[in-house]
Amino acid sequence: MESSNLNTQPTSSGAPIQDVDPFANVAALRLSPDATTVAVRKVLTRVPVRKPSNQEFFRVHPGEDFRLDTGVIELRDDREVYMILPELRDALADEIRVVRLYTCISRGGAVFLWSVPLPSPDGRRCSWHDSAHDAAALAQHQWTRIKADMGAGLYETSVAVAEIPEPEWPDLAFADLLRLAFKDSLIDSADHPVVQRLRGLR
Repeated sequence: MESSNLNTQPTSSGAPIQDVDPFANVAALRLSPDATTVAVRKVLTRVPVRKPSNQEFFRVHPGEDFRLDTGVIELRDDREVYMILPELRDALADEIRVVRLYTCISRGGAVFLWSVPLPSPDGRRCSWHDSAHDAAALAQHQWTRIKADMGAGLYETSVAVAEIPEPEWPDLAFADLLRLAFKDSLIDSADHPVVQRLRGLR
C-alpha cells in the first residue's frame, strides 16, 4: 500500500509539517505593538421589522425623531410588514393598520424596528398594544424584556437588574433605517403583488 504524503510536505527549514511544533517559538507568535492591524466597522445592510423576543433584553431609541406613526399592511401568516406610500392610503384604507414604529436594539447590538398598533379611530383600546407601548416607553431608559401573559391578555414587562452598558446606536439617520427596513417591502403601486394578492387577483 502506498503511504500518504498528507502533512509531510517539508517546511522552509526542511522538517516535515507534522514534526514542527508551532508553539515552540513563542516569540514568533507574539504580535508586535507597532504591528499594523485592520480596523473593521459593522455595516448595517438589513433592518428587520419584528417584535422583541421573550428572551432578549432590548432598548428603544429615546429620540422622538427615531419613531414614526404611519400606516402599514401586515401579512400575519408570513410575518411581513409593508410600508405604504401616502398617496395610496385612501385606496388601501381597508387593509391599513396604523402603527408606531420604534427603533430598537438588542443587547447583542442587533437593530430592528418594532411595529406597535395605535388605538383605532373609534377609540377602542387593546391591552396587548397598550402594554407594548408601556414597555417601549420603559425601554428608552432601561434594558427591558417582554413576555406574553396569555391569562392577563397583555405583555409582562421586566427590566435587567445587572448593570448593562448603554447601547451603541448605529451612526445612521432614521430615514436610513427605514430605507433598510422597507427596501423590499414598500407598496408604491396599486399593482403591487401584495395588493393584488389581498384583492384576490393573484
